[in-house]
Amino acid sequence: MKQNEEKTSEGLNEIFEIINAKGDSGELKEIVDRYDSDHPEEDPN
Repeated sequence: MKQNEEKTSEGLNEIFEIINAKGDSGELKEIVDRYDSDHPEEDPN
């Protein structure tokens, strides 16, 4: 249960970061790159 709560919290934090980036392409790319490096096992296709 705790692991699910941590995943939810991480996901919400990422959403807020994206919202706060407000179209700043450099910051958005940084968020995506950080997500990709934290989740290498997930295939985006």
